[in-house]
Amino acid sequence: MSLQTLTERVTNMLGTDSGLNATAKFVTEEGTVYVDGKSVPNSVSNEDKEADCTFEVSTKNALKLMDGDLNAMMALMSGKLKIDGDMGVAMKIAETFGGK
Repeated sequence: MSLQTLTERVTNMLGTDSGLNATAKFVTEEGTVYVDGKSVPNSVSNEDKEADCTFEVSTKNALKLMDGDLNAMMALMSGKLKIDGDMGVAMKIAETFGGK
């Protein structure tokens, strides 16, 4: 699993106008994936910027969450996923990226 793979998957799932209207970042052991859902077209980078919501998760588990192979609630309860920031944004991210 690599940060590049995760970045590409996030970019493809986000599209050009996700309606997210927020920023988020995924902090992994390999680096950061920053999602700017406020700009149109939406953008994804590996910059470590301030975000409305931050997800701390391994690259492997982030990909499992996107594939639907890992339940977000179970990941939270087991410590595989940590969320900091706006929980409304976290819910939107879950709808956008969860299990597609």
